[in-house]
Amino acid sequence: MTPDSPTAVALDEAAAGPTDAMIADVFSRGCTSRQALEAVTGRWGVLTVAGLRDGAVRFNALRRRIDGVSEKMLAQTLQALERDGMVAREVRTTIPPHVEYSLTDLGRQVADRLIGLIDVLEGAVDEVSAAQQRYDARRDDA
Repeated sequence: MTPDSPTAVALDEAAAGPTDAMIADVFSRGCTSRQALEAVTGRWGVLTVAGLRDGAVRFNALRRRIDGVSEKMLAQTLQALERDGMVAREVRTTIPPHVEYSLTDLGRQVADRLIGLIDVLEGAVDEVSAAQQRYDARRDDA
């Protein structure tokens, strides 16, 4: 093997460590992790992931649970989360056939962290409401 052979170059690159292309950086515009973060933290992503945390759910049941989401937005959100590997879609061959959505292992990890955030925000609803009222009063005075 010569120093310039493809094998030698590959070995040198492997010894040097991961390349920039292999390092995830959510602050980088083109990083896949940013795209996945946007899908999860979008307006309906958090509620969809949290709504699936307790197990497989049919589309309309999930839509009823997430008050205010349109059929179109829920479908788009589920597709994005499925594409990112957080949601599994299973077509059941029953009569009539129906589709169930559930979280993957990755989706469950994300949901567990989101539930912690939801718990903090629900527990602080009085504090948030008071802060909003103070802010709005200052804006009205200006």
